[in-house]
Amino acid sequence: MAAASEDLKQWPQQDTRRFLHAVYRVGDLDATIDYYKKHFGMKQLRYRDVPEEKYCNAFMGYGPEDKNFCLELTQNYGTDHYDLGTGFGHFALALPDVYKACESIKKAGGKVSRDAGPVKGGKTVIAFVEDPTGYKWELITREEPIPEPIAQVMLRVTDLDRSIKWYTEALGCKLIRTRDNPDNGYKLAFLGYGPEEETCVFELTYNYGKDKYDNFKGEGYAQVALSSEDVYKTAEAVKQLSGDLGGKVVREPGPLPGLKTKITSVEDPDGWKVVFVDNKDFLAEL
Repeated sequence: MAAASEDLKQWPQQDTRRFLHAVYRVGDLDATIDYYKKHFGMKQLRYRDVPEEKYCNAFMGYGPEDKNFCLELTQNYGTDHYDLGTGFGHFALALPDVYKACESIKKAGGKVSRDAGPVKGGKTVIAFVEDPTGYKWELITREEPIPEPIAQVMLRVTDLDRSIKWYTEALGCKLIRTRDNPDNGYKLAFLGYGPEEETCVFELTYNYGKDKYDNFKGEGYAQVALSSEDVYKTAEAVKQLSGDLGGKVVREPGPLPGLKTKITSVEDPDGWKVVFVDNKDFLAEL
């Protein structure tokens, strides 16, 4: 492959990008909406039913989609269970009172897999809970105001150095921090487009010696959508900058059928999908 032009090398950092939404399938849409409202304090931002394609979805979050990250929950008609696989880790939510959230979930009969308490070796109070479909959520204590409560999307990767290089060079993410935990056999990297306390970020996890997983992708988690000012240029940059890293474009840039919204879809070296959406088109949809 020919070397990328200087223009394409700079484009991922020059482009105006932010996290738009995460897309995943749920077994009971109504129960999930109710759970996120009651226990997480989210709002239902949008809802649509698409009977001709046999699915419905709801957008959940904490504020207008033109400024906030949100969750696109999809339920396929007639499907009430999904195998979540072994590669997807969890979502993380920043809350002012994790103890209170866990108490609420327990009283309602929900599952708390790690009780609220200080993180090992630190002071930050965290907990882990599971939503009605079984997705794991890490609850993290942060002082208010919390600009973006939906804090992290955690994905497992098989080569952390390779993933960091791809996310920083091909996607234009900033490496915010890494954390090595040799006692528990894993290393983390946090990457995004702004300060960790103000926007959602990717949390990439490498488990020592784990370069292959059975049933890695599963059926539930689908993708994260990011904004771009030019999806055509973004796709070309991913093609040119992925090199031997393994990432690729899986949907060429262009408008969605029946819509004017232009997108392109790419996959990271482990096959996790990221969809870039034209920012002007996205805002016009809202």
